[in-house]
Amino acid sequence: MEYTAYKTVKYYSECSPLVEALGYVLVELKIIPSKTITKISAVVASKNPDENMGVNDCAKVHRVLLPRLEALLGTEDTSMELTSPGIEHNIKNAAEFTVFTGRGVRVWDKEKTDWISGTIKTADEKSVTLETEGGESITVSYENIAKAKFIYTKEEA
Repeated sequence: MEYTAYKTVKYYSECSPLVEALGYVLVELKIIPSKTITKISAVVASKNPDENMGVNDCAKVHRVLLPRLEALLGTEDTSMELTSPGIEHNIKNAAEFTVFTGRGVRVWDKEKTDWISGTIKTADEKSVTLETEGGESITVSYENIAKAKFIYTKEEA
């Protein structure tokens, strides 16, 4: 799994403080220009790992984030899709582990050829440390992670 620092994502640094001021965190930001319209895709999560995002939360962020991006892009010819990570979110960028500290995840460790489940305890540019249900801390290097996703529990449904 690759680690792409958020500061290298175009416009992330300009948009993240707006989202955080509303009590959320910007997980992903993609801007895809085309001839007629610029498509924007954003994923936003609650700062609290125990809280889920609802439609009203997404709408609140959308109302603030879209005008900011249109100003940065210099166009109103945009289309923006803003979503929450969802209960079975696949982690695509290893930098997301820092955003989701305290959240239950499972990672496929290529060295062990098995899933490791636990709560994200810490994460940096090279690895993530999970605390298992038994209280054991396991550190997995990003280069050894083939897949990672949230642990779905019935309480989140």
